[in-house]
Amino acid sequence: MADTIQFELVAPESLIFSDQVEMVVVPGSEGEFGVLPGHSPLISSVRPGIVEIYEYPAIKSKARFFVAGGFAEVTAERCTVLSSEAIPVEEIDRDAARKRLEEAELELRDAQGDAEKAKAESAILIARIMLDIAGG
Repeated sequence: MADTIQFELVAPESLIFSDQVEMVVVPGSEGEFGVLPGHSPLISSVRPGIVEIYEYPAIKSKARFFVAGGFAEVTAERCTVLSSEAIPVEEIDRDAARKRLEEAELELRDAQGDAEKAKAESAILIARIMLDIAGG
């Protein structure tokens, strides 16, 4: 078994991260799951949260990215997360997240129909998580 796994984080606009890593933790829809080399094949939806990439021997975090949701595909050699939005955690701006939450709340108030309400509720959830991560 290899000591690393290929990890790729992809957003609609670009490849956000691609490297050999020792472990990655993904916020799956059924809960967080860790991926190590030799992992069993898996496909999962991804909920809004933090993807955390680890390196050894100190088991320290190498990189952290906020993802707004998406899908993950895991094989023994690779983990790929396709996300609708991905941002390095340290780049999340508290004021921008707060403004995003206010705009999403206005969208919910003005929403007509179930589809618009669901979209606005999803935007509120994402903005709240971003605000929590930013410490606000």
